[in-house]
Amino acid sequence: MSAPPFRLVTVDIDGTLTTLHGWLALARRFGREAEYRSLMGRIRHGLAGEDETLVGLLRLVEGESLADVEAVLAATPKLAGIPEGVRRLHAEGLGVALLTHNPPYITGWYRRFAGFDDAAGLTGRQPVGVRIGAPEGIRADKPGGLADLCARAGVRPAEVVHVGDAPPDAEIFARVGFGIAVNADRPSVERAADRSLHTREFGAIVETVLDPGRPG
Repeated sequence: MSAPPFRLVTVDIDGTLTTLHGWLALARRFGREAEYRSLMGRIRHGLAGEDETLVGLLRLVEGESLADVEAVLAATPKLAGIPEGVRRLHAEGLGVALLTHNPPYITGWYRRFAGFDDAAGLTGRQPVGVRIGAPEGIRADKPGGLADLCARAGVRPAEVVHVGDAPPDAEIFARVGFGIAVNADRPSVERAADRSLHTREFGAIVETVLDPGRPG
């Protein structure tokens, strides 16, 4: 196997690293599942945009403690072998970052959990003190996040592999060197990707990154 032609792997979180949407797990913990389902139904049917939906999701944890949120993140079902897979990619000389609409209190947990190098994809803020505060100026921005990650890593978009499962990820697939759809439930997302995987093992993603030409 020759060395991969990539230098950075960017990875979505919800529905990609997790097998249950992380915000559904949070909504259930805090008794707000009906609100979550309403938000997701509205965006799926074109009745709300990405930014409006994102603000609604962040408000599901407003007033909750960071410790309680992190306990849910730890318990949320995920692909097997994420930390090990990140270490292997690092050993092969690749950076591994999160490209996600999640805020820093979530990406920070995932970085500590698995060793991701960086995170981007959200503008605005949601203050965290004793309790998680209200979202302020929140906007979903994966294209801008990709640009930020590339600049900080010193790579070109053509040297990036993006891994994701949803329409915002399909937009990124068109901007990078290689796109991997993981457990996507929309044919349009799978069509936009260079490879489509249905797996519960992060190692399958690692193998595809390291040998993108191998048969699926």
